[in-house]
Order: sequence, then structure tokens, then C-alpha cells
Amino acid sequence: MKVAVLGAGAIGAYVGAALHRAGADVHLIARGPHLAAMRRYGVRVVSPRGDFTAHPGATGDPAEVGPADVVFLGLKANAYAACGPLIEPLLHERTAVVAAQNGIPWWYFHRHGGPHDGRRIESVDPGGAVSAVLAPERAVGCVVYAATELQAPGVVRHLEGTRFAIGEPGRGLSARCLDFSEAMRAGGLKCPVERDLRGDIWVKLLGNISFNPISALSRATMRQMCLHGGTRRVIETMMRETLAVAEALGCEVGVSVERRLAGAERVGDHRTSTLQDLERGRPLELDVLLAAVVELAEITGVPVPTLRTVHAISDLLALRSAA
Repeated sequence: MKVAVLGAGAIGAYVGAALHRAGADVHLIARGPHLAAMRRYGVRVVSPRGDFTAHPGATGDPAEVGPADVVFLGLKANAYAACGPLIEPLLHERTAVVAAQNGIPWWYFHRHGGPHDGRRIESVDPGGAVSAVLAPERAVGCVVYAATELQAPGVVRHLEGTRFAIGEPGRGLSARCLDFSEAMRAGGLKCPVERDLRGDIWVKLLGNISFNPISALSRATMRQMCLHGGTRRVIETMMRETLAVAEALGCEVGVSVERRLAGAERVGDHRTSTLQDLERGRPLELDVLLAAVVELAEITGVPVPTLRTVHAISDLLALRSAA
């Protein structure tokens, strides 16, 4: 299996290193000092499960890689619409794009069934710009439950979790999902193929939609947000409103708000990815996390006053931080 990792940051390089260790033909696409370090020294993974170093191919030019069987997309969702020149050289007729993104994906209503089948979500696919670059037919959804960070160029610190749940937008068990799952498992990662990945999307989103914007607004860690009574109540309300939207779309989320909060509190003094992006002056990935659910609430007629309020304030923060 030939795998191109487009956006080989902390998660992408970790996946690429694991797949390469299992014998897959892996090519990492990155830039800057991180690329230079991977080309010279390989990818060093520092993990409580055991450290290792892998030496997959690494380049800044996708044309050097050519068409792959799978493109593992490690870019932020707000970079998807502009990634056409990068991804086009990696595609052949049957290339699958495994999109490891948080929040509501651009393909959410592709082969969804029911009254919303095929509908485009403007906040995550504005004007169809993402679908024009990443055809929904190529998409394989991926919900990441692993936590990693770049400790230094070429060095990935694996903090916890090895689960990468994948699934077809149209549900069912496809050969391309089963093949990729097998390669991931051979590399030491958990990669269940879910018959309907949308449940996993909403479970992960319960945390992202609440903790991520609140952390950016408050500069607080997961533990601090959970232990502050007022903030905890706001987060609980955001989660309940999110569950109501999911249920209105016919998706039963198999986790309670209380369990989700307890899990977040156990994470401790972790800074969310949105807070880290704010501190580093990077664009905030809030459209797929928050704006999309507000849009889905409008579609389904579900009242989400707290989500709307937090969205308005965090959207202003995103605009000001980008200025």
C-alpha cells in the first residue's frame, strides 16, 4: 500500500512512522525545519508505549511522490479549500482520502440518506470550495483519539491514545477501509472500521465544541475549565445543545455529558489545540467545530442559545487574532 501523508505534523508524522514501521510505502509531505529534520534523521517517536525511529520518504513537493493508494490528510480543516495544488499530484482514479479532522466534515451529508442527503454545509464547505478539491466520493472519515505534539523538528511526542476510527460516508465495510485498517493495526495502532462513523464524530465533537472555544477565550486548561463551577455549567449546556442537534439529525450519541466531562477532567492541565493555535498566532479552527453545529441547528430548528453566544464571541476572537 502506498500512502502519502499530506500535512505531516504531529499526528501525520506519527501515523506515517507507524505505517512505515509495518512495511507500508509511506511518503511524508511537510515543510520547513520539520521537513529538513525528517529527511536527515527520520521521524523519532517518543512514547510511553516505547520510543522508535522510522525513515519514511519525506518531501515538500507532492509531485515527487506521485499517485498514492491512500492520502492521509493531516492538514487543518481550514486549509482544505486551498490544498488543490498539493493533493492533485497524489491522486489516481481510486485514491482514498482519509481525512483526520475534528468537527463536522465537509462530506457529512454525502450518502447520508433522508431529507438532508447530499446537502452542503456552508460553514465547512463555503461555496463548494472544499468539495471541488476533495470529492466526497474519495472521502474516508477518520476520528482521531490519539494525542501527540511536536517536541522538536522531526520529533513527535505521543502523549496518549492510539485509536483512529475510520468509516465510509455511505456506511458499511468497504475494502479500502478494511485494507487501511489492517495496515494501521500492523503498525501498532487501533483502527476500527465503524459502520456509521457519524456517532464517533459527535462523541469527539462534544468535547471540541465546548472546551476548545472556551479555552481560547479563558486561556484555561482542561482541568481548570472543569473545576470552575460557572465555566463547567456553560460547557455542560453547550454539550446538551450539541446532543439535541445530533439527535435531530437521527444520530444517537452513546455517551452522557457527565461521562464526557469526567473524561476531560482526567486529562489534567492540557491545553486544547485551539488554545495552542491562538498562542502561536495560527488561524483558529472553529468553523468545523462550532459554526457548523450552529448551522445544523438552523437546518433542524433546534434552539442552541449558548452555542450561538459562544460562537459569536469566539468568532470575533478568531477575526481579531487573524488581523
